[in-house]
Amino acid sequence: MLNGFDWLRRSQNGAELLATLRYLEEKPDFVSLEKEIGPPFSALAGPCKRCWIYPRISNKDDYCQSCKIIRDRGRKLAPLSRDAALIWGFVNQLPKQLQNNERNKKSYIFGTYIHDTNSFLLAIAHRKIKVWIQDIVIHHGPDLKGLIQIFPTTGSGKKIGMGDLLCRAIHHEANLPLDRMRVRFYSNPYQLIKPHELDRKGLLTFEITEFLGLLEMAEVFRTLIRPQEQKEIYEVLSIEDTTEKQFYWGRLLKRLDKAARDMLTAWNIWNWPQGRINLLYELFDYVVFSQTH
Repeated sequence: MLNGFDWLRRSQNGAELLATLRYLEEKPDFVSLEKEIGPPFSALAGPCKRCWIYPRISNKDDYCQSCKIIRDRGRKLAPLSRDAALIWGFVNQLPKQLQNNERNKKSYIFGTYIHDTNSFLLAIAHRKIKVWIQDIVIHHGPDLKGLIQIFPTTGSGKKIGMGDLLCRAIHHEANLPLDRMRVRFYSNPYQLIKPHELDRKGLLTFEITEFLGLLEMAEVFRTLIRPQEQKEIYEVLSIEDTTEKQFYWGRLLKRLDKAARDMLTAWNIWNWPQGRINLLYELFDYVVFSQTH
């Protein structure tokens, strides 16, 4: 029989994963609803076309009772899944925020799953990542050690299901020791398949305080610089010819206000490698900002 984690691994997209998380929280015993094994696949009959284990509801249905509920709920949760990020944590102790009396009190927590005493899955509003990480740092400090992996959800029609990507994240957790708290940030879910190049460049794994610093920088950048200026800065910094780049950079700086110029100069962003610039811009979707202009 399938357990809760087996059901999560059968999620084809982010919406189904959210539906499964919420169904597990609402009705933990649903994993035992299906007690019979479906008939073997044939031209006239077969098991559920989603889990491939349990019997279909009827000859006119393609899915078992549980899979039908998850698919129906998933369709309604599709808009929410686009605003969600997933966190898979492998830690020496579960954060206080995930203990039974504290779970899901925050509106930006879309769902949680406690796998065991060291592992958990969290679905969270992507712009609240910083708030959640700050919260665990405040409550636990250096006592909490392990790896937090952050990655976006996928939509329907993708070649690799959400459950497969979740298993990839679990596979990668064994590569690092439990000697400190680290964060791995995947801006694209398919980076979970081949993370090694990003990791060699220092653009994937960070100590938790370093990652919080990057989020702070992205937040300040979005606040001080208008969207059109953000686009222009990226285009100029991506120019390969140094002379041309310097010419356009000087013209661009003159059009920015003093606060923005001072920030860019203090960061020495001109000398950043392209990968670090890309990372900064990818983090824009994970921070909030206040429009000051």
